[in-house]
Amino acid sequence: MLEGSIPSRPVYGVLEVRPGRLHLMVADAEGAEAILDLAASAPPGFFAAAHIIYVPKKSGDKFVARLKELAPAQLYVGPSYEAALPRLRRVLAGAHMGLQVYLAGTEGLMGQAMLEATGAGIPHSAIQTEHRGSTVRRVQCVHCKGITEDVTHDPFQCAHCGLHLFVRDHYSRRIAAFQGVRVDAEDPGNIPESVERFR
Repeated sequence: MLEGSIPSRPVYGVLEVRPGRLHLMVADAEGAEAILDLAASAPPGFFAAAHIIYVPKKSGDKFVARLKELAPAQLYVGPSYEAALPRLRRVLAGAHMGLQVYLAGTEGLMGQAMLEATGAGIPHSAIQTEHRGSTVRRVQCVHCKGITEDVTHDPFQCAHCGLHLFVRDHYSRRIAAFQGVRVDAEDPGNIPESVERFR
């Protein structure tokens, strides 16, 4: 479980069964385990009203067969979040009152999916999240506004403008990314050794 260090830092919980007409579940990698754990406490027929969007990432397909066994109304397994995005938007656009949203897996996936859900009118406080797996970060360079996915080291070099950035704990829900600030702004060229902080 990741702890919040400053107010903007997301805090995650544990997925729990809630009554609803449709259960939209979005997960990547080990996030599938959170859905499978949720299934252990779900009443019979719960997944008959579930739409699962799953992006295996590096975990391969080791969870796909177990997700199929839940017999959800729909199960989409995609190669990337970007590939799953049209489906997610379609489900949210057609949703009615009683939709329950469950997000599980990496912070990058949960943040981006939450951005879509809140854009569709669902308050972020009504969306359940559970962190599972990697702690790599999605980081926006505050200087060029470019976003770098899967950041593991701090400081790191921006993939867009080349500046060396310190990864802050400040998180922007509006863009679903942590903020990266030039590490040598006051002393150009003085760049600390990069350390792996996120795995």
